[in-house]
Amino acid sequence: MHKEEICAWLERYRKGEATLEESVASLSRMSYEDIGFAQIDHHREMRQGFPEVIYAEGKTQEQTREIFLRLLSESKKSVMATRVPVEMAAYVREVVPEAVYDETARILYVRRDTEAVDETRRILVLTAGTSDIPVAREAALTAELMGNAVDVCFDVGVAGIHRLFAHEQEIRNANVIIVAAGMEGALASVVGGMTARPVIAVPTSVGYGASFHGLSALLAMLNSCAAGVAVMNIDNGYGAGVLASKINHTR
Repeated sequence: MHKEEICAWLERYRKGEATLEESVASLSRMSYEDIGFAQIDHHREMRQGFPEVIYAEGKTQEQTREIFLRLLSESKKSVMATRVPVEMAAYVREVVPEAVYDETARILYVRRDTEAVDETRRILVLTAGTSDIPVAREAALTAELMGNAVDVCFDVGVAGIHRLFAHEQEIRNANVIIVAAGMEGALASVVGGMTARPVIAVPTSVGYGASFHGLSALLAMLNSCAAGVAVMNIDNGYGAGVLASKINHTR
């Protein structure tokens, strides 16, 4: 429920067009909707600027579809679910054919562009390698759905650092930068030393045995000597996209 809807219900009650019971029942949904297996936070869009996002991993197809439908009916902005398997996406799209599935990002979404995007304030998403693209794509698509102009540049890791320097102007022009890197995670430090803008580092679980499924990259990024580098959890592209969007929309 949105501010305009609350005002409309109160006005209807004031004019006697709605009963007290009807108004209370409608306004009570503003907080959350209890559907048994989930308590959907419809108030989040008003509180944080974007609807609740479904984390599909661990949920059944039926649960994800029901939550998706409830969010879609109550929200005016884009609705999205992350970590969605192919089969689950197809199951939801049977009843929501307008939903789009990005298999690389594993995001299922319905885009609703309700506000103009500021093309002058851009988010740049970089990856060290091609294997980091799924996490980077999750971050980029999340930021796009939250109303940001996003650019991507893949496979510019430190093993061939001249590839990164070829994109120096894009790095300087970006308002916020996301860096997804596995192995030793060095790319975040290099980028952090090239720009005055905030850098959001996302360690990925890419690498051989001693990378410990992204732990080595995580620790390296946390110990970066470059100032202004924030670090997300391993493979958390979604979290990086949200944080980048919040920074980008701050005035």
